[in-house]
Amino acid sequence: MNTLKIAEYWHAEEGGFVRCDLCPHHCRLREGQKGRCKVRAVLEGQLLALGYGLVSSAHVDPIEKKPLYHFCPGVPIYSLGGWGCNFGCTFCQNWSISQAFHNSQPPLRPDRVPLNMRREDCNLVAYTYNEPLVGFEFVRDTSRLVREAGGKNVLVTNGYVEEAPAAELLPLTDALNVDIKSMEDSFYRSTCKGTLSPVLRFCKQAVKVGCHLEITNLIIPGLNDTEAGFERLAGWIHDELGPLTPLHLSAYHQDYKQEAPATPLPTLLRAREICRLKLSYVYTGNVADSHGQNTCCPSCGAVLIERWGFQSKYSDLRDGACSRCGRKADIIDYSSSVVSVVASAL
Repeated sequence: MNTLKIAEYWHAEEGGFVRCDLCPHHCRLREGQKGRCKVRAVLEGQLLALGYGLVSSAHVDPIEKKPLYHFCPGVPIYSLGGWGCNFGCTFCQNWSISQAFHNSQPPLRPDRVPLNMRREDCNLVAYTYNEPLVGFEFVRDTSRLVREAGGKNVLVTNGYVEEAPAAELLPLTDALNVDIKSMEDSFYRSTCKGTLSPVLRFCKQAVKVGCHLEITNLIIPGLNDTEAGFERLAGWIHDELGPLTPLHLSAYHQDYKQEAPATPLPTLLRAREICRLKLSYVYTGNVADSHGQNTCCPSCGAVLIERWGFQSKYSDLRDGACSRCGRKADIIDYSSSVVSVVASAL
């Protein structure tokens, strides 16, 4: 064990048990036991954050890879991953770190992250790859220091956390991509080992605080690919988060324990067609679909940002507005400096 960081959001119970209050699982643990997340454990009657500062991955990514299409488009982001997850999704594409915990490397101190961010020529930090919320203490401490250094924080998360820790972390968070894996609670219970309602609550909490939010839905044939499901998802986003909330519909491929066939392109295109009846910005991901990656003006249809893979190019977007009809673009942190970054990347 590299660190004995005492966790937050837990309480002791009779009989020597410790109850974790970070996420809706509320794991009840005996001495020496770990929670479902694999990175919180009881030692000498206290709950420890075993994963504090333990990094599984550190890379500079395009922000489009998160995916975020309406927050600092074209800008590189310093991305950190840890270990563990409080879900057990059978289709997880990062299962080698989300379903594992290794502490063979020395921990990364939070005060090193802003320095690494600057060294990599970045002004943004993403907490991603595994589930960052199970590393709440490290993400919170680091986010504070990144903010103090003038940087911005991004969460890529399943959103499965209780309201109190979310209320502490969200004001330090500038943008999020949250997975809504299905609008069926039965899907969450059987396929993800979680529940739906806390995720929806977290999304509404993030919007209320003022964070920029984008949603991802991974479409798995035979499990969450019904037209009624797409209608329900788009309708809930429209009513609870707002019709301008970007939605990313992503193609699934076989991984981890899930053996369903890969998502057919027609399914993805039909899902986008349905969701666009309610939402202004619906994108397709993990497929070769250039139209489904572009950002278009909701008023006149002009292409504001063209995308190829993870590259972005401004088209009919000038001074933060559509150059054809003048409608203000729903893009966060658009500036001339961003345009220069995009241009240099192409």
